Amino acid sequence: MNIGYLQKSSVIEYPGKICCIVFSIGCNFRCPYCHNPELVEPSLFPEQVPHDEIFSFLEKRKGKLDAVSITGGEPTIHSGLISFMKEVKSLGFLVKLDTNGSRPSVVAEALRQGLTDYIAMDIKGPPARYPEITGTACNPADIEKTIRIIMGSGLDYEFRTTMAGSLLTPQDLREMGTMIRGASRYVIQRFTASKHLDPAYKELGLKMGEGDIDEIKAHLAGLVGRLIVR
Repeated sequence: MNIGYLQKSSVIEYPGKICCIVFSIGCNFRCPYCHNPELVEPSLFPEQVPHDEIFSFLEKRKGKLDAVSITGGEPTIHSGLISFMKEVKSLGFLVKLDTNGSRPSVVAEALRQGLTDYIAMDIKGPPARYPEITGTACNPADIEKTIRIIMGSGLDYEFRTTMAGSLLTPQDLREMGTMIRGASRYVIQRFTASKHLDPAYKELGLKMGEGDIDEIKAHLAGLVGRLIVR
């Protein structure tokens, strides 16, 4: 697995736990509003963090960190993800996996081997709009399959969506809420202009109005167990 950098401590990434964050390099989506462009395009992040450096750090943090969060980019595109997770688990840490849901077989294998304790999946839009939003010929059926796998896993999990106005509409958010009806936790995140894969998105003013957000909250509240707006 290609690793771009290591954030040594976080108290918000894994609910209720102190964790470090491992950022993998490379993604199979090209969402224009992505705020980690250097992790999407490997050519923008040529230097990697050696695995030995990661595991040396973790050995020293036993008893001080609870968990390791593996994010990206998109971790599931890496053939070495499963073996990396095994090594992290062997050190006694909990593992959180972030994914865009495009590789259901990898998520299922991690679950089958008991390698993840918490899963966070980004939901980009209604299934029919995935090719448009992600800029790729992804299969929306894979997204729906991963959702079913996660919801049936028995693990702690969350789904999350960035509310990028003019790219996503309130109606899109309502459709997405229906798609994950019964989910235990759904996080919808306000769009914040920063650096993006498409630099134009810094100037496009994609913030949804608070009235739209209130409408979305009212619709989703009855569909999911816990709704969080950030």
